[in-house]
Amino acid sequence: MGVLILLAGLYFGLDMSGFVDLGGGGSAQTSSDITEADERAAQFVSVTLADTEEIWAEIFETQVGATYSAPTLVLFKDATQSPCFGSTAQSGPFYCPVDNKNYLDRAFFVTLDERLGAGGDFAAAYVVANEVARHVQNELGILGQANRLRAQASERESNMISVQIEL
Repeated sequence: MGVLILLAGLYFGLDMSGFVDLGGGGSAQTSSDITEADERAAQFVSVTLADTEEIWAEIFETQVGATYSAPTLVLFKDATQSPCFGSTAQSGPFYCPVDNKNYLDRAFFVTLDERLGAGGDFAAAYVVANEVARHVQNELGILGQANRLRAQASERESNMISVQIEL
C-alpha cells in the first residue's frame, strides 16, 4: 500500500475553479506561492478529474442505474485538515469518506519526481484516478463494508482487506 501511495504524487497548482476546495490547515497561501508549474499541473489535474467524472457518470448510469456524485478535489501545500485527520506532505494523497473529498498535496509530487524518479503525466493521472477510485468504492458502499469487516478481523486479515481495497 505504501508503494501505491508513493506512486500517488504530482506537483499541483491551486486554481481549479469548480473542481477544487483549497483546504486550509497550513499557513495561508499567497499568490507568490503559486508558480507557473503549479498552474500547468492544476490544468492537467483538472482535465484528468473531468475525464474520471465523465467515465464514472456513464458507468453509474448504464451499469449501476444511479447518478454519480463526483468528489471534490482539495489541493493543498504542506499541510491541511480534513474530518478524517490532519495531513502533511509525508502522509501522501488520501480520500476522506466523511466529506467525500480527495486530498492531494502539491509538494508530494515534487518528492515523487525528484527523489523517486516517478514524475510525468502517467504518475499524475494515476494519482487522481486512484483517489477517485476510493470515492467510487465509497459511493457503491464497498469502502464502508470493507471497513466494517476490517474492524472485526484479525490484524493479518484486516491488512489483506486493505490490500484488496487498494487493488
